[in-house]
Amino acid sequence: MFEKSNQTPLKKNKDVVLLIKGLIIGKVLTLLVIGGLLWWLKPQLWSSATATNQTSENPVATTNGSTYDRTTGVPSGTFNYGGSAAWIPIRQVVDAQIQQARPELQLRYIQPPNGNLSSSVGIQMLLDGKLDFAHSSRPLTAAEKALAQKQGLTLAEIPIAMDGIAAVVHPSLQISGLTVEQLQQIYQGKITNWSQLGGENLPIVPYTRHPQDGSPVAIFSTSEQAFGTNVRSVNSTTAALRLVNQTPGAIYYASARAVVHQCGVKPIPLGENSDRFVAPYREPLSQPCPNQRHQPNLAAFADGSYPLTRNLYAIVKQDGGRAQQAGEAYTKLLLSDQGQQAIRQAGFVQAAASTAQNKLAN
Repeated sequence: MFEKSNQTPLKKNKDVVLLIKGLIIGKVLTLLVIGGLLWWLKPQLWSSATATNQTSENPVATTNGSTYDRTTGVPSGTFNYGGSAAWIPIRQVVDAQIQQARPELQLRYIQPPNGNLSSSVGIQMLLDGKLDFAHSSRPLTAAEKALAQKQGLTLAEIPIAMDGIAAVVHPSLQISGLTVEQLQQIYQGKITNWSQLGGENLPIVPYTRHPQDGSPVAIFSTSEQAFGTNVRSVNSTTAALRLVNQTPGAIYYASARAVVHQCGVKPIPLGENSDRFVAPYREPLSQPCPNQRHQPNLAAFADGSYPLTRNLYAIVKQDGGRAQQAGEAYTKLLLSDQGQQAIRQAGFVQAAASTAQNKLAN
């Protein structure tokens, strides 16, 4: 009797152990099956997630709009280009994308002999045959068009992007803003003291890039407009910002994306008249620099409420050769929906589409 009663619990324990083992093995097998199924489905799930992200972050990836890979007429080969320093952000952001998407179009930036990145130098290198197309932050001058005509060439200037121009002053300067006319009069030497504009009694020290860089065009209607004798030229925006930071009465203007986020200077609002000034940076700013830096006011540049903007141009030879083919293909890539989205990421806004398309068609 004792043996029988001892064997019954033992047998039951073995049954329980076997049952538990069976359940564990069953769950392991189930997990392995689910894991294998997920592994098999991973490419489809990843593709679906990627497509969803691209739709929300990069609308051109899934729309019928123009993209790099859909752009036609892109030639194969290596092509030289160069020019304006204002194009540097586009060369860094957009051109890198183009090189990845269209590797057959090899873009080679050519450094100017004197190291001076400017519109004038780039256009001259284009006319000298050193570049296949050029970057410019201003329209072609009458002299450049005439020189091209003497060589039997026609140059097309195709607006690619719009850039806001910001004026910056010493951080301690107390002034609510300037009209475009007042800014022009400062650089013409007609206004020479901040007290004439409601500020303190302090001489104005205006700085600019060298005229060959297209600086006069940024605030005047033509490049022929002369600066006053009090205007001081500098070789780079970096040098100018350092001087403005060190000079209480100084002022400088340049591309908004290059200067509005700088902590050592203060960007000032501009207006067509003194009734309404528009900041070249996004407002409101909850914290001062450097905790939160200013960002360019792209919305105001695009809708025209900010009064001082300029177009950036691709300068393309109209000679029927491979240089023209490359320049026009590059231009179409930049004007594609994907290209324009990247240009916004670089800190610029779209130039007038109708103007760009008409220039490209001619």
